Amino acid sequence: MSPEPRVRERRGIPLRAVVPNAVTALALCVGLTGVRFAIAEEWDLAVAMIVLAAVLDGMDGRIARALKGQTRFGAELDSLSDVIAFGASPAIILHLWSLQNLPSWGWVFALAYAACMALRLARFNARIDVEDQPHKSAGFNTGVPAPAGAGLLLLPIIVWLASERQWTWLADYRIVAPWAAFVAFLAISSLATFSWGSLRLRRKVRLEAIVVIALLGGALVSVPWQTLTVCGIAYLAMIPFSVMSYARIKRQRASATPLAPATSPSPATASREKPRRSPPEMPLS
Repeated sequence: MSPEPRVRERRGIPLRAVVPNAVTALALCVGLTGVRFAIAEEWDLAVAMIVLAAVLDGMDGRIARALKGQTRFGAELDSLSDVIAFGASPAIILHLWSLQNLPSWGWVFALAYAACMALRLARFNARIDVEDQPHKSAGFNTGVPAPAGAGLLLLPIIVWLASERQWTWLADYRIVAPWAAFVAFLAISSLATFSWGSLRLRRKVRLEAIVVIALLGGALVSVPWQTLTVCGIAYLAMIPFSVMSYARIKRQRASATPLAPATSPSPATASREKPRRSPPEMPLS
C-alpha cells in the first residue's frame, strides 16, 4: 500500500490576526503624532490626534472579535499602545501647553499622570481586580479607562478651543496642575465607572438612540470642540451615578448569596481528634 500523502502545513500568520494589530499600531502612531503637532503649537490638531487614537483603540478589539483574531500578542500590543497614545502623549501635550510655565514642578505633574496610566494598564494586564467583582461582570470598569482619561486630561485645552481661544485663564498652571493630579487619581482609583461596551438598549428606544448618535456625529463635525466639552462634562457627571449603581448591585448580589452549608471535618482533622476512651469493662463475677 502506498503511504498516505502528507498534508502540507500552511505557514505564515493569518490575515485575521494581522488586521487588528495593524489598527492598534496605527492608534499608537496617531497618538504619538499629537506630540509633533503640540511642538508646533497646533493644539487643535494635537487634540484631534488623541481623539482619533481613541476611536482606533475602540475599533481594534471589535475587529479582532469579529475576525476571531484575538491573541496574547495583540493584548500586550494594545496595552503598550495605550501607554503611549493615552499616557505619554497627552502628558507631553499638556506640559507644552501649560505645565512648562510651572518651574520644576510642571514636569512632575505630567510624569505623575503618565506613570499612573502605566500603572493602571499594568494592573489590567495582571488582573489584580479578579477577586473584586462585579466590576466587569456587571458592566463596570475599574477606574477611568485610558482613552477617557486622556480626554479628561486634555479637557482644559478642549474647553479653551471651544471658547475660540478666548478663555486664556484655562492655561494657568495653577488650574491645570491640580486637574492633572485629579485625572491621574481617577485612572488608578478603584471607582466603578460605566462600561460602554456592556450597555444594552431597550427595543422601544432603539430608533431614538440611532437619531441621537446621528445628531452627535453631526455635532462632532460641525462644532467638534463644543461637543467634546459637553461629552467630557457629562462623563464626569456620570461617575457618581456609576459608583452608586455599583454599590447597589454589590448589595443585591451579597443578599442573594446563599449561606455556606456546614461542612463536616476533613479526614485529616478527624484523625487528629483524640478518640474517646470507652468505659472500663466490669469484671466478671
